[in-house]
Amino acid sequence: MRHSIRRTLVAVSAVGIASMALAACAGGDSGAPAASGDSDFEPLTSIKLQLQWLPQAQFAGYYVALDKGYFTEEGFDDVEIVPSGGDIVPQDALVAGDVDFAVAWVPKVLGTLEATGAELTDIAQVFQKSGTLQVSWADSGITSVADFEGKRIGSWGFGNEWEIFAAMAADDLDSESVSITTQDFSMNALLDGDVDAAQAMTYNEWAQVLEVVNPATGKLYQPEDFNVISYEATEGAMLQDALWADTARLSDDPAYADAAVRFLKAVTKGWIFARDNPEEAASITYDAAINAEAAFPVGPVHQLWQMNEVNKLIWTDGDFGVVNEDAWKKTVAGALKAVNQDGLNLITEEPSDTAYSNEYIEKALQELEAEGVAVKGTYTPIDVTLTEGGK
Repeated sequence: MRHSIRRTLVAVSAVGIASMALAACAGGDSGAPAASGDSDFEPLTSIKLQLQWLPQAQFAGYYVALDKGYFTEEGFDDVEIVPSGGDIVPQDALVAGDVDFAVAWVPKVLGTLEATGAELTDIAQVFQKSGTLQVSWADSGITSVADFEGKRIGSWGFGNEWEIFAAMAADDLDSESVSITTQDFSMNALLDGDVDAAQAMTYNEWAQVLEVVNPATGKLYQPEDFNVISYEATEGAMLQDALWADTARLSDDPAYADAAVRFLKAVTKGWIFARDNPEEAASITYDAAINAEAAFPVGPVHQLWQMNEVNKLIWTDGDFGVVNEDAWKKTVAGALKAVNQDGLNLITEEPSDTAYSNEYIEKALQELEAEGVAVKGTYTPIDVTLTEGGK
């Protein structure tokens, strides 16, 4: 039996990706997924999951499922969690056949699907809310998206900028009226004055800036030192971390469709554990990060903050992982309106009906409930006191 976290980052061949545009076909909505244990096929026991970043509590549910043996309980004896430091595009790795499932933001995948003609299916919407922020100094005068005009707006790039442009479009703000400035995956650009407003996630960069000592006070920066715009509160809000599967394989390969359900059962149990045991889940993820070849250098307190904030994005009023139709439509509408500073659209037409399906996650939840797993629940946030550097 081998449960492993890949220690090296796999490069994806651009030629391989370009050659694998999939033909249009029926996806998850074309019929019920194969039942677990169906005797007409040999069940898959080995799978690979591609993350969209390095090991951190953003992905705690998957590391918990590995650590607690939930994948084993669902019939998998070889599970590989593949990190990315930005050099692997999750949806490209999935299209290329390098992995079986991938974690990626919805708008990024929609852009890839239209650009390549490939077909992937969102089989579980893990994050139900956007966790993206735009953070500026309290005296900047930037308190809304309308205030972006003429400002240097920080973004990491890699498709993370589309939420900015969707929010601007909703406010009828010309995308060329701002200077999109590339920032690294820290808050240094804001602290050094290189941007007027920096992009941040509630669970990561926002904590990073609050883990820095304010030279004027000798104490850590406080939330009141900054203005914070949450994209979730704008019309530009987009769905983020989702679990994606190969549409053609779901339709044509009953063993893969069966594996998708069992995989979702395992990760659902992982996220339930992370909801009910945030301290232990953060510790499990921290251990995975410090033992990985490549990891973002954050400490255990930062991981606990991250776990707390990620749970807030996952455990909302709906069932775990089920795609909310209104949120999906809002994401698509934002993607259609979003135009970057070069005048390019993210997408120009509605995605295929197979771009998401709730059949697999709903079947997984039904099976878990029948097995006595309490899949419904809410998250009660914990208090996390940040420390310098998150250590």
